[in-house]
Amino acid sequence: MATNIEAYNKIKQQAAEHNAVLVAVSKFKPIEDIQFLYDMGHRDFGENFVQELILKYEALPKDIRWHYIGHLQSNKVKYIAAFIHLIHGVDSEKLLTEINKQAAKNNRAIDCLLQVHIAQEETKFGFDDSELLELMKHIQDTNSTNYKNVSIRGLMGMASFSDDKEKVRDEFRKLFQLYKNFNLQSSGFNILSMGMSGDFEIALEEGSNMVRIGSLLFGAR
Repeated sequence: MATNIEAYNKIKQQAAEHNAVLVAVSKFKPIEDIQFLYDMGHRDFGENFVQELILKYEALPKDIRWHYIGHLQSNKVKYIAAFIHLIHGVDSEKLLTEINKQAAKNNRAIDCLLQVHIAQEETKFGFDDSELLELMKHIQDTNSTNYKNVSIRGLMGMASFSDDKEKVRDEFRKLFQLYKNFNLQSSGFNILSMGMSGDFEIALEEGSNMVRIGSLLFGAR
């Protein structure tokens, strides 16, 4: 079995100490590995690719909470709208509009996180500060009916891929401050998804309450 049980138990405990949810990132991993963690009581799993997610959803127990953590294309939303638990990487208003449309077709509201670009790398997706503020103002406008079938639950961000821990910490700290500004305005805005295998401990220290861990649990892909 490829799952590192010792690492899983340690990270689960670290997350619990910070009242954080551990999302086990299972992309490219076989159904057997996911089932193994499921049998241990784990329910939150993250996937990056729609086709792979659909195959796993169909093959595994239906009480799994599936998190879509990759860059989601608007034309793929319809394939996961019926069952997805949380979409982490909403990085454009176009995508949010499509999620709302497909959620309405499935007679449900889909929980989403807005992705904020905090890294200094150009390859990362997400809103900048001003774009985020503008979108949130629009969503919170009581006269707006554009997003009745989406629920904005919080923010997500990825720090720079860097050995400079203080740089990573500063980026997480910036995202936490943005999160708190909105969290104080809405009790339902209560998820801050930041931190992966290489930096989750810093993320937890800086206020993350949801971490996305793959390689530490399942080994390198």
